[in-house]
Amino acid sequence: MIDLKNLVPVIGLEIHVEVNTASKMFCQCRANYFGSEPNINVCPVCLGYPGALPVPNIKAIEKTIRLALGFNCRVRRSFKFDRKHYFYPDLPKGYQISQYDTPIGENGFLEVDFESKEKVVYKKFRIRRVHLEEDTGKLLHEGGQTLIDYNRSGVPLIEIVTEPDFHEVEEVVRFVEEVQRLVRWLDISDADMEKGSMRLEPNVSLGEKLLSGEIKLLDYKVELKNINSFRFARKAVEYEIERQRKIFEKGEVPKQETRGYDETRGITFSQRKKEAEQDYRYFPEPDIPRVELKEEFVEKIKRELPVLPIKERRELIEKYSLRLSDALVLTREKRLLDFYKQLLKELENEKIEKLPQRLANAIVNKKVKIEDWDTEKFKERFLQLFGKVEEDLVLVEKVAREVISSFPKAVQDFKKGKENALMFLVGQAMRQIRGKAKPNTVKGKILEMLRS
Repeated sequence: MIDLKNLVPVIGLEIHVEVNTASKMFCQCRANYFGSEPNINVCPVCLGYPGALPVPNIKAIEKTIRLALGFNCRVRRSFKFDRKHYFYPDLPKGYQISQYDTPIGENGFLEVDFESKEKVVYKKFRIRRVHLEEDTGKLLHEGGQTLIDYNRSGVPLIEIVTEPDFHEVEEVVRFVEEVQRLVRWLDISDADMEKGSMRLEPNVSLGEKLLSGEIKLLDYKVELKNINSFRFARKAVEYEIERQRKIFEKGEVPKQETRGYDETRGITFSQRKKEAEQDYRYFPEPDIPRVELKEEFVEKIKRELPVLPIKERRELIEKYSLRLSDALVLTREKRLLDFYKQLLKELENEKIEKLPQRLANAIVNKKVKIEDWDTEKFKERFLQLFGKVEEDLVLVEKVAREVISSFPKAVQDFKKGKENALMFLVGQAMRQIRGKAKPNTVKGKILEMLRS
């Protein structure tokens, strides 16, 4: 008997990312299909004509290795492609060229940072596999009929499969955000969820938390298909957890199935019974020989990897005392972080108090516009805004010292616990400053001096 109070969400993720290569995965058709007329970026290979032979795209393989290394995966030096059979019109040949038992990357993890009670908490989520396949065509449902656009069919597609390590919706959202950030950082894809170049498919079930703390998985899972935004990901998973909980409350077990998400009504809906592995009848792709990688090929890719966003954020937080929220913005793309670091270096001689945080604020809150990524223009405007602030802070410090020196009795009264004495000192200082600083700034500086 399942104790309903001990049911907890168990979520694994499948994330599909289109690779930004010039040509498709197994032919020379243009891979950038967005905005094109339907069915013009096609050829006998991606349309599955008899006798057409696929040839793997080496750039797509390189980028998949790059991403697998970014996920701390073991990269196979030898792998093959497989045929995954299913009869659905989005792939005209009746199968997809994918990878089954020899994924390019496996057994990795991605570390993600979370804000928790004024500190940063780091969690690792396991990556089961990273494999390469071809994308499918796009089905368009209009006026009671279904149309097919095969421009997307055959575009290189990386599939990232996690272990079921997620038990909260917030973990899912932050993880997917970090995957998108990493994919862009490593120049794998633009990962634009609205355009469909990154798509999320959560597998959601409820497990029973045992006294030992372990979670007993129940014999089913529900796959939510093609979620295309972070907001919808949150809503779809939240709805599905609640839907399944209500089924258990009736004494039943949810069906294993594939469900879609209706964005208008905010509900999931049944699409079809979820296939098992044996339904796909995998076997090695006979038209593509096994791929053997040289050790130096993989090592070169590894050497060329940039420092990853999570490590950059650790430095921003630990070295410069930035907030996680600001560090997340600055590591949204690599050139923005490079821009910030270059400005820090060029402004270090200006003796601006709390420069790293002030500079981050100016960028994050758009107090200073980034015009054509020109550091000189940015510096000029930044100094106009914050140079004056520094002059005022110097004045506050000077006046605070004078007031503390001029009114020793008030200082002694404050040290005896008389709060009014502090306000007396602040009042004396504000008269001299004449509105050039805020009372809280003055109070803070006097307090700092009295306590030092």
